[in-house]
Amino acid sequence: MSSRILVTRSIPESALRLLESVGDVRLCSQSRAMTPAELHEAVHGAEAVVTMLHDRIDGEVLDAAGPSLRVVANVAVGYDNVDVPALDRRGVLLTNTPGVLTDATADLTFGLLLMSTRRLAEGERLIRSGTPWAWHFSFMLGSGLQGKTLGIVGMGQIGRAVARRARAFGMEVVYTARNRVAPGIERELDASFLPLPRLLRDSDVVSLHCPLTESTRHLIDDAALSAMKSSAVLLNTSRGAVVDERALARALRDGTIAGAGLDVFENEPEVDPELLDLDNVVMVPHLGSATSETRTAMAELAARNVVGVLDGSGPVSPVNG
Repeated sequence: MSSRILVTRSIPESALRLLESVGDVRLCSQSRAMTPAELHEAVHGAEAVVTMLHDRIDGEVLDAAGPSLRVVANVAVGYDNVDVPALDRRGVLLTNTPGVLTDATADLTFGLLLMSTRRLAEGERLIRSGTPWAWHFSFMLGSGLQGKTLGIVGMGQIGRAVARRARAFGMEVVYTARNRVAPGIERELDASFLPLPRLLRDSDVVSLHCPLTESTRHLIDDAALSAMKSSAVLLNTSRGAVVDERALARALRDGTIAGAGLDVFENEPEVDPELLDLDNVVMVPHLGSATSETRTAMAELAARNVVGVLDGSGPVSPVNG
């Protein structure tokens, strides 16, 4: 019998063809995340599941799938949506899609930085509203990047790509991470390691690139925001819950920090209503990997992981096992 493969959301045709080479594919083509009940029903009997970042894969889903399930291929770098110990207990492999979205997410980070520091979104809203305006020397002044300090929280592949871009803009780079990177990487990036409290104190821009774990949930809270410069900007292209959104809204409203650029949100797709009324925050709907090239590469990597598990050659980018 052909292996049964569930894909929880539409993916590019090239990735589907890879999957079809090793099994019978069921594609759930709705544009929204599956409800738990829908996922439980659809996953029954599957040997492989291709999941998206909003699919919660826990023990109940694994029980619904049954003993045939061999691999969960998550189309994302992060896998905070997956209960990895539950997979381990059942001998199910988890794979992710590292590397292929690094440049797209780093580019988006700098897009948010420029939008925030140069007030680009605010200026576009002014034009579209039809509000009269006239150029003068103090009109909509922002701040430059040259000579400013970028503090990177999490120095994985994306954090390093952001650091390279920062150097091209003439910024100084400092970083903090659970583990300090190799000296050669520090020299290449001209980046200095700092503990988080000092990084928050010294940085003009703080950019988050850490995974969401129990230790990083609400890492940026009232205390962290109060430690930042009043002129500083916070960027988040990692996971929404790394930031306490209510605390961020208060800090932006009260002038504790100057601005923020957000690609991710604590309760996606919902956004804290207090953020919506603030001009000093730029928000986009989780577009970090949203280029045609990147999303195709992510889906194809997830598919190659499934193929490797099902044909016995092994996964390309395993997380466990």
